[in-house]
Amino acid sequence: MRSIWNGAISFGLVSIPIKLVNATENHSISFRQIHTEDGGRIRYRKVCELEDREVTSAEIGKGYEDADGSIIPITDQDLAALPIPTAKTIEIVAFVPEDRIDPLQIDAAYYLSANGVPAAKPYTLLREALKRSQKVAIAKYALRGRERLGMLRVVDDVIAMHGLLWPDEIREPEGVAPEAEVTVRDAELDLADALMDTLGEVDMSTLHDDYRSAVEELIAAKVEGGVPAEQASPADGGGGKVIDLMAALENSVRAARTARGESAEQDTEAEVTRLPTRAARASSSASAASAASPKEVGGKKSTSASAKKKEAPAKKRATKSTSTAGKSAAGKTTAAKTAAGKADGKAQGKAAGSGAAAKTSAQKTTARKTAQKTTQKKTAAAKKTTAKRRASA
Repeated sequence: MRSIWNGAISFGLVSIPIKLVNATENHSISFRQIHTEDGGRIRYRKVCELEDREVTSAEIGKGYEDADGSIIPITDQDLAALPIPTAKTIEIVAFVPEDRIDPLQIDAAYYLSANGVPAAKPYTLLREALKRSQKVAIAKYALRGRERLGMLRVVDDVIAMHGLLWPDEIREPEGVAPEAEVTVRDAELDLADALMDTLGEVDMSTLHDDYRSAVEELIAAKVEGGVPAEQASPADGGGGKVIDLMAALENSVRAARTARGESAEQDTEAEVTRLPTRAARASSSASAASAASPKEVGGKKSTSASAKKKEAPAKKRATKSTSTAGKSAAGKTTAAKTAAGKADGKAQGKAAGSGAAAKTSAQKTTARKTAQKTTQKKTAAAKKTTAKRRASA
């Protein structure tokens, strides 16, 4: 493969001479512009506005258009003289886990090839270090007149580099998400899960460009002077029409089964109803994990709380009527007990009131007797005192 850039990887003080090779290729079919009346090619000529004449590629250079419309010439020598350390070097600046890279940032892909025998040892060292660390290298490099960001990772026995967009080149998704509030039911999610399970996985190497194949067949038919075969009309994407989501999901599950050679006669809705719900699957997984490896909490084995709390819908339906009857009977019994309690309470209240009244009356009588005795004692003492005074006189 032809290299598009020669330089070196800067890994600390280690320098690894490398060649940059495109890792991807474009297989899309290119068309030329033609004059529809006679089929003549339409070409663009590069013309100098000042001299009003066509110029060759050797006469064309770079220029920056200023705000006032004037052109500032920029030569290759000007760009080469810029103090950019990454002009001929892929400078590794950090190592991070691969999941830290947002897929939105990933751009073009390249292979890095060791340039010469002396580069084999440091190249292999960096490759094995990336493998063992299970991380990717973040690097800066310059290509096609600008400094870029890259990610180095291992593909088989080769170091690959993905060009990355700078973080400020990723647009915020403002106004993209649906503005209307939508509620998705569990039944719809269960059908979506069933559809995903039915579609299953795919071998990526088996996927191909159907549109390109159809265009190639069209061109071949025209070259041979034949009539192009009619292509199946594309399926209607809905065009914004309101659809029955549940019916569409069920039909999709049936179509996916048919495509996989399974029976399409099965009742999709009934089968999906028999599938465990998302909550039940999560509860089942938690119960299995707890049974396989119970945790010790305070010296006792703990079980899954979620498994205890969640009951099967069928069991709930079976016990619903019994529970209702029990509640009704319990309510009547409670009402009877309450009435009896009230009557008993009134009787006890009356008895308590009578006893309190009697006790109060006895207390009053005792107080009167005590007062009379005190008065009598005082009267006797007064008489004695008077008699003594008279005797003295």
